[in-house]
Amino acid sequence: MKIKNRSCSLLACWLFFISCTCLLAQSRPSQVISVKSPNNKIELKIELKGQILYSIYFNSREVISPSPISLTINDNIVLGKRPVLENVSRTSADDRISPAVREKRAIVIDRYQQAKLKFRGNFGLIFRVYDDGVAYCFYTGYRVPIKIRGEEATFTFPENYQVYFPFISSLHTSFESTYSYLPVKDIGPERFGYAPVVVDLNDGFKIAITDVAVDDYPGMFLTGNKEGLARLTGKFAPYPAEEKLRQRSDRELEVVQEANYLAETRGNRQYPWRLILLAENDAQLVSSDIVYRLSPPTELKDTSWIKPGKVAWDWWNALNIYGVDFKAGINTETYKYYIDFASTYGLEYIILDEGWSDPADLFKTNPELNLEEVVKYGEAKKVGVILWCVWYTLDQQLDRALDYFQRIGVKGIKVDFMDRDDQKMVNFYRRCASAAAKRRLVVDFHGAHKPVGLRRAWPNILSKEGVLGLENSKWSALVSPEHDLLIPFIRMIAGPMDFTPGAMHNAQEKQFRPVFDLPMSQGTRCHQLAMYVIYESPLQMLCDSPSAYLQEPEIMAFLSAVPTVWDETLVLEAKIGDYLVMARKHGDDWYLGGLTDWSPRTFDLKTDFLEPGKNWVADIWQDGVNADRQAVDYKKLKIEIKSGDNLRINLGPGGGIAIRFTPAR
Repeated sequence: MKIKNRSCSLLACWLFFISCTCLLAQSRPSQVISVKSPNNKIELKIELKGQILYSIYFNSREVISPSPISLTINDNIVLGKRPVLENVSRTSADDRISPAVREKRAIVIDRYQQAKLKFRGNFGLIFRVYDDGVAYCFYTGYRVPIKIRGEEATFTFPENYQVYFPFISSLHTSFESTYSYLPVKDIGPERFGYAPVVVDLNDGFKIAITDVAVDDYPGMFLTGNKEGLARLTGKFAPYPAEEKLRQRSDRELEVVQEANYLAETRGNRQYPWRLILLAENDAQLVSSDIVYRLSPPTELKDTSWIKPGKVAWDWWNALNIYGVDFKAGINTETYKYYIDFASTYGLEYIILDEGWSDPADLFKTNPELNLEEVVKYGEAKKVGVILWCVWYTLDQQLDRALDYFQRIGVKGIKVDFMDRDDQKMVNFYRRCASAAAKRRLVVDFHGAHKPVGLRRAWPNILSKEGVLGLENSKWSALVSPEHDLLIPFIRMIAGPMDFTPGAMHNAQEKQFRPVFDLPMSQGTRCHQLAMYVIYESPLQMLCDSPSAYLQEPEIMAFLSAVPTVWDETLVLEAKIGDYLVMARKHGDDWYLGGLTDWSPRTFDLKTDFLEPGKNWVADIWQDGVNADRQAVDYKKLKIEIKSGDNLRINLGPGGGIAIRFTPAR
């Protein structure tokens, strides 16, 4: 009895202490912590008074108004309510990162100022201020696992700016939406979309919002504000308490019951970054690599086996090969034909997409296909084989299937139809990438959320879909030149995107129609070629039929040469949704790609990115004089050029241009 009374007394004392602490916190004057970017253009202010708020200034202009943030754990304990600051530690960094897989550049400069705030209650926040953005994340220091009940992540704007926003209707989504352009307040609390989004501050200045380093935690969606503020608010998928395959489906694992928490996770950890990218102009949206900088370092000691490259893909062109003496289809002869084509033009891989096996059992191979024979044939021709699989099937057979793939010489997997990013699905991405890396297999995630930093930790993840890509042209007209010029400014901020370019049947707007088995693209032939320079994907598809490519040796002269990884990246001309011209370097060569929407455009470019003192040869693939009527029309030119020379390029409606600059020999 005495022990019980003592326990009650201790509890009463503890509650009294907490109450006093809260009252003291409420009565304290506001505390403001300031952190500036290395170049002093960006200032972050963190205000503590009853809650935690942050605001951001660029050259003294407020671009993010005071925005509350908090984390709710366990029995609805709000980390951030009446915060009591214990200390602030400040650090800075000026590092050089050499990516295992070079997406934009060979050397990534990681320079920032950081403030780490520790609060009473064994939690804190880390704020980083870069020259091109601000990021923050929570951390906790508990010894036992905890449940995350909710997170308050808000992004408040001083005015009702316009935003490029990809609406979705369900948390079960393929992350393949078009972008609406509307005022932030018009989104409202009932509608939501996925990150990244881009906010237009009307004078050329842009803000992009996304999440990074998402691990053992759900990804971030964004919604509007019920109080009528110009504010975006984070929305997170609850933990799936119960899942069930949809009726007559082998791939869509629906969440039929949600838990009353977002994640159950270790208590001693750092949580995902919330990133606010600041861009003075549209070009900076494309050139920034801040997401990579915020991502966790690689967990692989040896990355030498990871091989980026181009892929001859079967599914988009529906295996429509011709001029052969065998029946095309999912069979050994057809895939040997794809391998022969890939070998002829130095493509690193082919993909066997849906149909090579029973989607529900990776060990039930199509009877018309001798998989091991195809893989061995590819090895002899130096062409690797990548196998498509439903994520759910792969997860059920993970170790057994990957062991088998490794044993027979398969080089990678294309994993499809995840269509979620709750904590459980996020953990699958890591589990799959890790298991694949142990077998030296590269990974391409389709039906996936956008990149969230995992590719730096596991660089065998060469690409991700999470984009309204060219496959949609098989059944809709959504993938237009305007859309093509939104995604590099918005989706590509997050990381590589497997858009799957390379269509050889091209159409102007009035001529286009979706045909599932004989698909075409909107825009010109050179519009498709330019995508290989502009769209980042270390694993890049050639989506059309080998038979179509074989009829166009001039086109293949470009597609066989263009790399998929880059040493330098420059944005020469840029306007979101309208046009983009970029130059990228690989080895000694430079490549230039230019895209326009349905408006024809002319640009006069300076070639001072070329090394001076050398003569250069420019191989040019440009829109033909009749490309406005017949989109397949193009012209191949070769000229000599020197660094600093003017270069005029003409892009037709829905047009493009691709140039390869090589030192004259």
